[in-house]
Amino acid sequence: MITMSAAITSTRPVKKYRKDRNINWWLTAAVAVLSLTVLVPLYFTIVTALKTPAEAGTFSLPTAWQWHNFADASAKVNYPKAALNSAIITVAAVVLTLLTNTFVAYAVARNMDKRFFRFLYYFFIAAMFVPFPVVMLPIAKQMGSWHLDNQLGLILLYMTLGLGTNLFIATGFIRSIPISLEEAARIDGASTWRIFWKIIFPLMSPINATIAILTALWAWNDFLLPLIILTDQSSQTIPLAQYVFSSQFATNYPMAFASYLMAMAPVLVVYVLAQKWVIGGVMRGAVK
Repeated sequence: MITMSAAITSTRPVKKYRKDRNINWWLTAAVAVLSLTVLVPLYFTIVTALKTPAEAGTFSLPTAWQWHNFADASAKVNYPKAALNSAIITVAAVVLTLLTNTFVAYAVARNMDKRFFRFLYYFFIAAMFVPFPVVMLPIAKQMGSWHLDNQLGLILLYMTLGLGTNLFIATGFIRSIPISLEEAARIDGASTWRIFWKIIFPLMSPINATIAILTALWAWNDFLLPLIILTDQSSQTIPLAQYVFSSQFATNYPMAFASYLMAMAPVLVVYVLAQKWVIGGVMRGAVK
């Protein structure tokens, strides 16, 4: 016969005590030291942007905060015009990349059993390991001969040169989508084009966000491609416009650093707000 106390004890929820995890102090110290490689240059950039040219080069705080350096830098590089050029190129590159690279990734992912598509996949992946300086001059000469040494040519290059990375990210995710969804839609009479835009593309939202963010960061911050492609002075981007601060004899470092901060602010805000999409999308794309 079960006693009353035993019955109460048997129905009482058992508390599970979780042991506190030991803190890895060595790893914590290593992360703290490595974080200084970002925080120290950032601090140096901020304080230098608010100094006079005579005070530049030290880690001390400025004696007087020179906020006018930002206005002077904006006028020096024609910041509104350069920012507009960078915004146009970045937005167009992101849109074209999403419309083309994701469709290529879908075609490759669903036909990996065919030799031709397997070759395409490994060909584009192998292109990721080719250093850009190796193909820099041939690309510049080819774009010039095609009269694409302008913003349109630069946008097409961002769309094409990013295909390997985007293909690697998107293919693994697409292969994790059950093919039964496509088979059901095909039975209902949907074409391949309709299946992609109505079913696959919406399901790729995390990967699309990752590709869009990585492409936007690349196109906004890139200096080398605009330098070798753009020939019109009026179409230069922010990184190219900032090149005016470097001269043979002297550089106004406070004004230059103020310009760098203004150029960095938009992409920094975008990345801070969307970093979960970047990390999550890469992890989903890397594992099938």
